[in-house]
Amino acid sequence: MVGYADMREVLLWAQTKKSAKVHFTYREMTTGAKKHKTEKVRTAATTGFTAKCIANEVEPGRTYHYDLHINGRKIKRPYETRFKTQTLWQYRTDPPAFTVAAGSCAYDSEEQYDRPGKPYGSEFFIFNSIHAKQPDLMLWLGDNTYYREPDWSTRTGMLHRFTHARSQPELQPLIAGCSQYAIWDDHDYGPNDSDRTWPHKETAWEVFRAFWGNPTYGLEGQKGITTFFKYNDIDFFLLDDRYFRTANDCESCPRTLMGEKQLAWLMEGLAASKSPFKMVIIGGQVLTTNPSHESYFNLFPAERELLLAHIARENIKGVVFVDGDPHFTELSMLTNEKGNKVYDLTCSSLTAGSFTDAATKTQNAHRVEGTLVNTHNFALLQFSGPRTARVLTVSVFDNKGNELWKKVLEP
Repeated sequence: MVGYADMREVLLWAQTKKSAKVHFTYREMTTGAKKHKTEKVRTAATTGFTAKCIANEVEPGRTYHYDLHINGRKIKRPYETRFKTQTLWQYRTDPPAFTVAAGSCAYDSEEQYDRPGKPYGSEFFIFNSIHAKQPDLMLWLGDNTYYREPDWSTRTGMLHRFTHARSQPELQPLIAGCSQYAIWDDHDYGPNDSDRTWPHKETAWEVFRAFWGNPTYGLEGQKGITTFFKYNDIDFFLLDDRYFRTANDCESCPRTLMGEKQLAWLMEGLAASKSPFKMVIIGGQVLTTNPSHESYFNLFPAERELLLAHIARENIKGVVFVDGDPHFTELSMLTNEKGNKVYDLTCSSLTAGSFTDAATKTQNAHRVEGTLVNTHNFALLQFSGPRTARVLTVSVFDNKGNELWKKVLEP
């Protein structure tokens, strides 16, 4: 798998079946220049025999082919393995156009551990459809796998679930061919609707770190999965909606979704950002006014209002929330008191059961007409245009790669 990618380094990830020495070799594709090698990493059982290696002999704006080596032997893969470094465009050209894939709720069926009856997960061919679109990176919006009852409470169970999910052959060309960034939601953190009281959250945090290649995990010594990255001219704020979350049913507790420190970091970061679009990636819906499910509006209305008021008061333009969770897709939009549009793209689900009654059983005053999708789907976010007039085109596709709708968003 390819993890984060910057101008000077790229993270490469692999998993072995037992303890082994892992390294990667890589070569710039167009010139066939010198082959480079990462340092060797020995995999261990405590992290599911995963390895993270850094390709740090790269140049900006290049595409590299890479090979995996286990115990000195090159491992051949039946698909292309490559990564791109970010372009050095500042003070030289307009920022490059680029495409981000996004999706949530990927259920990897395993019959002996699944709920009885009709399978909850579907085939994984949607990942072939995403790969065929050739995105530059992918955002995993939470519920990236689904812990079952045998998985929740032990490291062994969590490692098993992630290992099983990563073993799906349809997934592997996608994650091996472009950068992957991820947040979590309840099902890849703990049981359904898990919050900060979950006693195994530190184990979940350690397993998440082992299986994803984000730039950082948590803020200033604080745990959780909060991180940030910039891709070309666009800022991405990746948030943790579980580690600090007040229990849903504790009505007398101080109510917070993000926790004081993370919320303050986000609000200041949005105000400081010079990006034409501020992409805020979070596990659950933000703008929806649906009162009947686990949304910001329903469970944390005061904190939601504080955040939206800050965006209006500071005249912050181009805020786009991107989230998963409810097993349907929709685009929400509100225009605040400063006349700025705030967007919320909900994209769900990839392979988990779809909310087929979403049209009749959900309410959302901010839903953009014609954007509700209640079948398996994914989104592409395409950033284009000159530096002073960037445009975000959002397209949603079904699991076969057919376009369902397209909207053009401006800051």
